[in-house]
Amino acid sequence: AGLKDVLPVGSSVSCSALCFGRHVMAQYGKPEYWEERYTRDPDPFDWYQRWAGLKDVLQEFIQPNFSILNVGCGNSKLSEEMYEEGYHEIENIDISQVCIQAMREKYNDKPGMNYQQMDCRELKYPDGTFNAVIDKGTIDSILCGEGSTHNAQKTFSEISRVLKPNGVYVAISHGAPSYRLTYLQRPEYGWSVKIQQVQKPMMGMTAALAPDDKDNVHYIYICTKGQGAEGEKKE
Repeated sequence: AGLKDVLPVGSSVSCSALCFGRHVMAQYGKPEYWEERYTRDPDPFDWYQRWAGLKDVLQEFIQPNFSILNVGCGNSKLSEEMYEEGYHEIENIDISQVCIQAMREKYNDKPGMNYQQMDCRELKYPDGTFNAVIDKGTIDSILCGEGSTHNAQKTFSEISRVLKPNGVYVAISHGAPSYRLTYLQRPEYGWSVKIQQVQKPMMGMTAALAPDDKDNVHYIYICTKGQGAEGEKKE
């Protein structure tokens, strides 16, 4: 689940603008909100970026033979587009059962592309399962919801747990480093954090800058577990 109903690709609305009022903020933490959302609007939708806008960065840190977890996948085409590029071991999870069932049916002809209903705060995978975890807008959604700090910390702890040594967590976010590094650099996660930027997609007049959005970029946080080199291949 993410900010797809209010933040399409090309939008530059800030989190402060998104989180307008307690009612809207609370909705992001409720599974029933996403069930209703995906039931009402099942069409594929990406927020922030498509694979084409991310691949130059992601291919540097995520190899095609990696075991990958996509958290909060929604009905994005990201995993499909990665699969077409040779990434054939992708686990996709989302809080919405409606969404997951639809995606299972859509991609049941793609071996290695799996979909499971799951809460990213309580992952059902053993320790050290994945070489890479991808998050496109999910942590931003969590940080706009109730109990944001606690839920973000639980999510990051679980992501760190399921990563292999030298595994990489890649978060695509609108949140600037001055806001996100406070969460990502906590010592218990054991992450070394690098930051890259990609230009926001331009879609006509929808990409007009928000007042606090000076750079018109999305941030990519590359969080490597442990002290080893990024991009260690799967054994």
